Amino acid sequence: MTSSTARDHAAPSQPDRQEVADRLLRSSEILSYDPVREVDWETPLDTAYHGASPEWSTLFGTAYWDEMTPEQQRELTRQEAASVASTGIWFEMILQQMVLRDFYAKDPTDPAFQWALTEIADECRHSIMFARGAKKLRAPAYRPRRLVVELGRVFKTVASGEAAYAAILVAEEVLDVMQRDWMRDERVVPFVRTVNNIHVVEESRHMKFAREETKARLEGAGWLRRQINAVVVAGASYFIVTSMVSREVYENAGLEPERAVREAKRNEHHKSMLRSSCSGLMEFLGSAGLLTRASLWFYKRANLI
Repeated sequence: MTSSTARDHAAPSQPDRQEVADRLLRSSEILSYDPVREVDWETPLDTAYHGASPEWSTLFGTAYWDEMTPEQQRELTRQEAASVASTGIWFEMILQQMVLRDFYAKDPTDPAFQWALTEIADECRHSIMFARGAKKLRAPAYRPRRLVVELGRVFKTVASGEAAYAAILVAEEVLDVMQRDWMRDERVVPFVRTVNNIHVVEESRHMKFAREETKARLEGAGWLRRQINAVVVAGASYFIVTSMVSREVYENAGLEPERAVREAKRNEHHKSMLRSSCSGLMEFLGSAGLLTRASLWFYKRANLI
């Protein structure tokens, strides 16, 4: 989730914004987690488990997957889960900066201000949790390509209003569907299931706020503004989603990287999983006027539609 500067766009109506923020603050008080205590960090990694549901692997359903031993399959899903976690850290650092920029020097008695700080605290805990989880999965520090890192630097500096909220929402929704599957799957190593459960519960509040802010910021928006922001959101979404699984995971899982990348790019099963995970999101973007002919090009390239 992220936010925008007040000077760029009109703020959401104050009573509605305060009501949503108050409700989210109450929910956070009732149901929040401390990953340091909730996650089993001490038990050694059991390599008899997957790191993620096999069906979400980028190679599941390919000839290469069928040739792999069960041990290789499990190792691949562990490396892929660690890559998704590392990408999540990169992304959460972007949104934390955007939220701080938005609420700088604003009224601290406003529930929205207090919710923003609550969300930042959540994201800090999530990033540490993901970092510890990736280490426990015996994975290196996966990072997006240098170009994507620099584009992210620009995005966090200039994105505002509905462009910022909606782009963050795309990443959160895709990850949410993925992790809901992983947290229920008994084939997945228990500590990863706990990590996913914590993230799903707490991110549901962030997604609620992002949706409400996106709709509010678009009230009264003209055709040109919607067209421009639709492309910005779609472009950001493309780079976020395509950065989730680093190509380095294949070498670290003991596979042939070139072949693995080729088969992953042609994997219709994985493309179908991504599209199904985004059906509700695309319906929301369409209702908000953020699905345009130009933006569809990016979503199709990212296999989100």
